[in-house]
Amino acid sequence: MQLFNEHSHLLLITFAFFMVYIIFLIFKSRLKGKIGEWVVQQHVRHHLDNRYILLNNITLPDGDGTTQIDHILLSPYGLFVIETKNYRGWIYGEEKQKMWTQKIYKNNYKFQNPIHQNYKHIKVIETYLLGVIEDGLIHSIVVFMPDCEFKTQMPTQVFKGRAWIDYVLSFQDEIIPIMKLKRIQMQLEKNALDQSWKTHRVHVENLKLKSK
Repeated sequence: MQLFNEHSHLLLITFAFFMVYIIFLIFKSRLKGKIGEWVVQQHVRHHLDNRYILLNNITLPDGDGTTQIDHILLSPYGLFVIETKNYRGWIYGEEKQKMWTQKIYKNNYKFQNPIHQNYKHIKVIETYLLGVIEDGLIHSIVVFMPDCEFKTQMPTQVFKGRAWIDYVLSFQDEIIPIMKLKRIQMQLEKNALDQSWKTHRVHVENLKLKSK
């Protein structure tokens, strides 16, 4: 009887570890993305002052679905829309290519050009800020984590690690008054969907429908 109980206990532990592993595989990609987003938040916290307002994980309806934006950095010097990529390995890509490549050892993986991805984000943001902000004040930034290595010449708005901070700080002309900045923040937050697993699931489902 004792041997049977020990065997049952061992099976239970094995099953529990198996379920944890399955859950990890299911959410691995999202967890990696969240780590990258957290790193960007720390960059802002440690290198930018309170003139900069960071909005994280903003999901906006875009007419035929939703658009999920990693970060929108508001400042008197302009708005910066940030797409975060937590990829390792070698990264190949050019500004006009539809797909970029991640290479890990002998394996190649294709992913959407993040510049094009961020362009779509900016166009959606512009619809919500129509009449509020002038053209040319929204800037695109793509941030890769330090674990990767660029193997092609990257476009000027693509950075690795905290190098993107220097780009943001290069904007020195105050072109957005503080009251307008607050209005922009309220407009975006008012239209953004609640941050929840349900919102993320609906967004993923919308992406699948668009890709068909």
